[in-house]
Parts: sequence; structure tokens; C-alpha cells
Amino acid sequence: MSLGAARTRLRVITTSSPRTRAKNSYSTKGSNQGLGLLSNLMRYMMVAGAVGTPGIWWLVYTRDEATSDDAPHFENPPAEHWSVEPGPSKDQVTRILSQEAYSHVVRNVAGVSRYDGAQLASNSLCEDQFIHGKLPSPWKEGNQWMAWGVFDGHSGIQTSELLKKQLLPFVRNSLSQLKPSSTENPLPEELVQRAIMKGFISLDDSIVKTALGTSQSEESLQEKVKKLAPAYSGSCALLSLYDSSTGRLHVACTGDSRAVLGQQRPDGRWEAMPLSVDQTGKNKEEIARLRKEHPGEEDMVKNGRVLGIAVSRAFGGAQWKWPIEFQKDVQRKFYGPPPLVPTYDIRTPPYLTAEPVVTSIKIDPGKPSFLIMATDGLWDMLSSQQAVDLTGKWLESEATEERNSKLQPTYEPFDFGQFWRGVSWKFVEGRTTVQDDNVAVHLVRNSLGGNHHELISGRLAFSYPSSRRIRDDTTVQVVFFNFPDLESKNS
Repeated sequence: MSLGAARTRLRVITTSSPRTRAKNSYSTKGSNQGLGLLSNLMRYMMVAGAVGTPGIWWLVYTRDEATSDDAPHFENPPAEHWSVEPGPSKDQVTRILSQEAYSHVVRNVAGVSRYDGAQLASNSLCEDQFIHGKLPSPWKEGNQWMAWGVFDGHSGIQTSELLKKQLLPFVRNSLSQLKPSSTENPLPEELVQRAIMKGFISLDDSIVKTALGTSQSEESLQEKVKKLAPAYSGSCALLSLYDSSTGRLHVACTGDSRAVLGQQRPDGRWEAMPLSVDQTGKNKEEIARLRKEHPGEEDMVKNGRVLGIAVSRAFGGAQWKWPIEFQKDVQRKFYGPPPLVPTYDIRTPPYLTAEPVVTSIKIDPGKPSFLIMATDGLWDMLSSQQAVDLTGKWLESEATEERNSKLQPTYEPFDFGQFWRGVSWKFVEGRTTVQDDNVAVHLVRNSLGGNHHELISGRLAFSYPSSRRIRDDTTVQVVFFNFPDLESKNS
């Protein structure tokens, strides 16, 4: 084809000024409307030159509209500087902390006034999951129970997601198999606790122990991979069940999420009553239990970890539960996680169990109290008593409008190096602030820096995976019992 017949025409322009720049706009459309005589043309400019040449050659291509397409094109000259958006402002900090928050007033379940929740992700996707709400009594028709749960996943979201969907149904099914002797006499507490334990163990067995059958089944590869995934990852579980007919609160803990009850003392101060104990390689009772179950394996627990993992109880976690030969087989066939050997001395698995420790307590209907449940992202920063004190300050604070009008203190310019020069990276009472309607958001805010804006904003400025160096996924739920004033709030 001759040049005269070609749709694209070439013009060569030379200039002696190396500072000449093309000033065009960026567009993602295939046509440029409203440009007068050039409205039907697309212009591409290419620069060709060499070191030592006296000028720059500009090659200007013009193309008929008939040859245009929908692909975006870049017409801006190269930028000499780059910029990023600034870190979170005070308003943005509040939006980030509140984006997964919820609050519910409860009016038809005796004893429960309200509950708040919040979640702040560090991982992408967030490995924490949670549940909350009402459920029918396993025994008395027409009677309502309530449940709250937080599930702290690790090595992925597959196990915690499964717990979110299945743990409460497994526990309720186990409870429903109990038969009260009469409607007047409640079931013995020990039987209820055993039934909750059975629900936990049954679900974990279905995750871990059925893997052999799954691997040898006639199912498709993709089905096997999906069914094995919750065993590859793992999760802690903290589930609280409230029986409104008896006022009994049952708290079941597997792992290192924590439940604390706040009760007011005669002097007005709030006392923290633990309803769970962190099950980790630092817990002396857990260490003794493991060594009794695995005699002669003294190196099983080192530096507060059980064969490399921080928790001593968890759902999933097949690397600590499956026989080594089966782990190797699953790794070859389905790209499962590599066995812990030879890094760790694995002799007699399983080393982890999903069996929970269940604590039951009677909620006094004549005294206000509150339950704080949270994953270790909160407890890494706060002690149980500090969390209870912060909730007490939130309850005693002024109205929200007055909270927000308080002046915040000023701080010297901050960087994380100050953590090595005496500034605490955990909660400090002097940094306390009360400015949130949602008490769970209030706890998360204060755990990360409180009224020290540069500290909390700096922590939130990190995105995954760098954020994992500075904070963990954090999920918090707070339940208020016998607080009539809170029942009318937000109504």
C-alpha cells in the first residue's frame, strides 16, 4: 500500500528546544469531543533522540476516527514528582474504626439491654469472624437465648469462616439432645457444659478426622481441595450463650480470645472477672496438660509456643493433628501445607485440641454488668482490667455531643522509634479518650493510641502485609446486662 493510501499519516517536526512538552489530557474514551476541528482525530506523539544530537525529533501521528478503538491511551507528559494521599485524618480514623461496627438494643430478652461490636482488619482478607443474635431455646419452646462469638483465624480465613457458619448449629444440636426432667428444674450446669464441649469437638472432628475419607473419595479434585481447606488453616473460638429463662451465661473458649465480665463494686469502681483463660504455650496448666498427654517430649513447648504455634487449642491446624505420613500424602496430592518435620520433633500427634474450657455464671438481675469478648488483637494492647475500666469510663461519660467538644492534648512529633525510648506501644491511661457512641469502637480506638492522633493514624496508615508488623486483626463485642438506660438509647 502506498503512503498516499495509508490511513495514518506521518509528519516529522524538529525543534532545538529540549524543553518542548506535549500538553494533552488523559482520557479513557475512544474519542475526544468538543475539540473543534480536531474532534475526530487522535494524536500520538513519540519522542526519538540520541545523546549528542542537537535537537529532539517529534513524530506526530494523526489517525482517522475509523481506526480508533476503546483502549485507553496516555497523553500526559512524564511526571517529575510523585505524591500519595496523606495518612488518615481524625475524621478518617473514626470512619476506619467504625466501618464494621454495629449496635443493637435488645428489648424482648430478659436481662440483655444492648450489645455493641466492632472489627478492624489488618490482614487482607480479615481472618477474624464473628456472630451475634437471638436463637430459640434448645428446650423451652417460645423462650429466647442469645449468642455472641468471635473466631480468630490463622493461616487463612477458611477455618474461621466455617466456624462462623457451623459452630453455633453444632452446639445447639448437641444441647437439643439433652432432656430436662421438668420445666421448673433447669438442667445441671455440668451437663450443659459437656454438651457445649461436644458441639465444639464434633465440628473439629468433621474438619480434621474426615480428611482421610475425603482424600480417598470419588469426588472431583476441586471438591476435595475445598473440603480440606478448613483443616489446612486454623482458628480459635470464643462462644457465649445466654439462657434468658435462668439468667445463666455459658462461655466456651478454645484458644487465646478472651471473655471478661465487668461488675461494679460498692465503691463504684468496675471489677474485671475473667470468664476464660488464654490457652497458649505460656499457660502453665496447658503446658502441664500437654506434657502429661505426650510424655518424654520435653521440647514440645518452647518460648511460649507449642511446636511453633502460639495457641495450645484450636480448630483445624492439621499440621499439629494429622499423622506425618498422611500429611506428606496430602501435600503431594492436594498441595497441603508442608509437615512440621524436620524443624520440629513430631512424634505423637495430635498436639492441639478444639475442646473448649466452659465457664458458667449467673447474671445477677439486680446489678448492671457487662461482658467483653475480643480476639487477641485487643488483648495484645489492653489488660482485662484496663478494658473494663475503659468501658466504665464510657458508661460514665457525658453525652456524645459534649465528648466531641473536648479539647485533645498536643504531642511532640512522633515516630515508632519512640517505642524503644520509653514510650509504651500498649495502652496508656494518659492517652484515654471518650468520643465514640459505640463502646467496642471506643475500646479499639484506645488500644491503638486513644487521643494521640499521630500514633493511631500512623498505625492505621499501614496496609497489608506491612500492617501485620504493627497490629493484628481485632474483633470486639460488648454485651450490657440490666442497663435500663441503654435500652432506650438509639431508639
